[in-house]
Amino acid sequence: MKYIIIGGDAAGMSAAMQIVRNSEGNEIVTYEKGETYSYGQCGLPYTINGIVDSTDDLIARTPETFQEKYGIKTHTLHEVTKVDCEKKMVYGTNHHTGEGFEDQYDRLLVATGASPNCPPWEGIESEGIFTLKTIPDAEEIMNYINEDVQNVTIIGGGYIGLEMAETLCDIGKNVQIIERGERLAKIFDEDMSELIHEQAEKQNVKLTFKESVEGFKTNDNGRVRCVVTDQGEHPSDLVIIAVGVTPNTSFLQGTGIFTSVHGAIEVNTYMESTIKDIYAAGDCATQYHRVKQRPDYIPLGTHANKQGRVAGLNMINIPTPFKGIVGSSIIKFFDAALGKTGLSEHEAEAIHFPYTSVTIDSNHAAGYYSKDNPMKVKLVYNDHTRVLLGAQIIGGEGVDKRIDVIATALYHSMTVDELVDLDLSYAPPFNSVWDPIQQAARRA
Repeated sequence: MKYIIIGGDAAGMSAAMQIVRNSEGNEIVTYEKGETYSYGQCGLPYTINGIVDSTDDLIARTPETFQEKYGIKTHTLHEVTKVDCEKKMVYGTNHHTGEGFEDQYDRLLVATGASPNCPPWEGIESEGIFTLKTIPDAEEIMNYINEDVQNVTIIGGGYIGLEMAETLCDIGKNVQIIERGERLAKIFDEDMSELIHEQAEKQNVKLTFKESVEGFKTNDNGRVRCVVTDQGEHPSDLVIIAVGVTPNTSFLQGTGIFTSVHGAIEVNTYMESTIKDIYAAGDCATQYHRVKQRPDYIPLGTHANKQGRVAGLNMINIPTPFKGIVGSSIIKFFDAALGKTGLSEHEAEAIHFPYTSVTIDSNHAAGYYSKDNPMKVKLVYNDHTRVLLGAQIIGGEGVDKRIDVIATALYHSMTVDELVDLDLSYAPPFNSVWDPIQQAARRA
């Protein structure tokens, strides 16, 4: 069998390695539009502030390693632009030479990821305006930053926007976030977002809400000097655009491959698309949401690696279902950890789930041991069945382990009452005799 994989990062190479490790005598060919294979995109902000020494540290395996050690044919700067499902052919451009190429497959995996959204704002091509998705993106930002760059504007208050705000504050820049909505991190409910705003203001990050970007103005040498919104102008020496991503699936138009949420390829439990012998995984594909009980689109590296593994096994006839996600995420934002899993109140309301919630203020450790790690815990649950729907936790140390406990509970459709019975670890430096999530469950 000949397997072609479009995309050389998390999902694509996870699939390729499963084919290598669990079968023999197959040909595996990968095409990657960029120059880098298998790297940790989530670590990019931390190369800019120097926590990670070099972008090279983010690379798990090079194309040469895949080729020489594992026998996987790797092609960098090869962009697939068309798929013929009937002939089982892919067509594209070799950007090394500018020439076209074509190749035939027995089974195909689309793992093309997603690209940052760049609205058609006037002046968006000016110098000093960046997105962050790839290693070259990070290197361009680092090369641009010097002592003349003092005022930085981040457009978008999602995870990338928050991580970049912290990163740029760390290196001494004046940071402003412009968000057209009313708050940051809209995956959280309003009451929890207030804590995020407090953290930003504590670090002197200027927050500008309810303004829509219209364009950019430059100085005489073509460098950005301000962001123009519907409310005025904001002086800026550097701009980061972080307003979401779009799945890289436009090249599949006309193939009959069905796309749904945000243009992502809809896949079944076995990562199969609607066309026989074509699979999809990662940021270009949907993920089944176990709480919502429907396909969703939450592009994260954890999902990409798992979906890639599952796709690779199914491509070699080892039936393996992808069990789905519950929407777990966490980021560091200055002194706070922001954790969420499952549904928020506004998400539950949007899909007409009956819900209620409980919110408490607690502490990571026993109160007599330390009061230095407060956390706010919010549980959302079905007010008819009492089945857990989600949780949001913001605090310092210990947020991660509580979110992961709730994620496990969501996976198993536990009720809020069953949380009280969990046998969770306890010692004064790590917990109270009743864990904060159990305190919230008892309050519920």
